[in-house]
Amino acid sequence: MKLLLVGANGTIGSAVYKEMNNDVEIITASRTNSDVEVDITSTASISRMFEQVGHVDAIASAAGAAHFGYVEEMTPKQNLIAVDSKLLGQINLVLLGLKYIHNNGSITLTTGILMDDPIEKAASAAMANGGIRAFVKSAAIEMPRGIRINHVSPGMLEDSIEKYGPLFQGFEPVASKRVGLAFRKSILGAQTGQSYNVY
Repeated sequence: MKLLLVGANGTIGSAVYKEMNNDVEIITASRTNSDVEVDITSTASISRMFEQVGHVDAIASAAGAAHFGYVEEMTPKQNLIAVDSKLLGQINLVLLGLKYIHNNGSITLTTGILMDDPIEKAASAAMANGGIRAFVKSAAIEMPRGIRINHVSPGMLEDSIEKYGPLFQGFEPVASKRVGLAFRKSILGAQTGQSYNVY
């Protein structure tokens, strides 16, 4: 089985790689230091990635940036970071990648706890997460050739405490292993249109 892992160098991507590496062939993709480079905010870059990689059995996205800041101080340009990256970037992986996925393959996108359990400074990230959740639920009923689509919604990972801990007061961090297992369920399981919440 050949898996294209987008955002492989990040915290979530690393958890997915560690969980899946012994069982499937993984092609890593990110902005730098991967098998193939991609900028998910660029449809041209996404298309070049797929042309380079060719056909795969599964796509897993652990990519997507967002601006964190108070709504009253946020500019439309700052909000577009999440729109162009985590929301449209991941959706474009689906739209441009479908023809490269084998029959009965799978797509797994990443959302996050912020759409369900909001914190200050995270409205833009929550918006992108909620948009992906809605897209996955709706797109699942239209996927061609038996292709499945799901999303994994993790809480703050233990490995991210140093970076994000001050924002997530009172939240219990989740183990990377649990996040990796949720991706495994989506990639190798049989369900579609699902939200795998790892809270």
